Amino acid sequence: MAAKKKNKDKTPSSTIALNRKARHEYTIEDRLEAGMVLEGWEVKSMRAGRASLQEAYCVLRNGEAWLLGANFTPAPGTSTHVNPDPRRTRKLLLHQHELSKLIGLTEQRGYTLIPLAMYWKRGRAKLEIGVAKGKKKQDKRADEKKKDWQRQKARILKSQNM
Repeated sequence: MAAKKKNKDKTPSSTIALNRKARHEYTIEDRLEAGMVLEGWEVKSMRAGRASLQEAYCVLRNGEAWLLGANFTPAPGTSTHVNPDPRRTRKLLLHQHELSKLIGLTEQRGYTLIPLAMYWKRGRAKLEIGVAKGKKKQDKRADEKKKDWQRQKARILKSQNM
């Protein structure tokens, strides 16, 4: 009997929310995975696909990491005795060595912490954090130019192969 193979990688269905603007606005240097301290109604709304990272960012305070500005719209079936706050500050769960590394990068080198994606991993909600530097206007233009050239190159190659 052959055992069924489990898919350990992230599948597209496991993705909850993406921060698409992050790669345009920032140069991502490093990535980390963090757990989140959530309430029951937040997990329910995440399963319903009602989470957003559009204006979210991460901060380090008193040796702890926090997620600010993430919007979790309450699901309609949320209990009446709970008063949900969609934009509350959520604690991020990281190892001490990861926290000390992030503190050193943000305080000394001027990096910022940006949430890139939220996904499920073995039944738990995880947040991918990017250690990033802000892009200048000319960097954004250069990236756009490069992307346009890649698109044109693909069109030319496709038309020549036909």
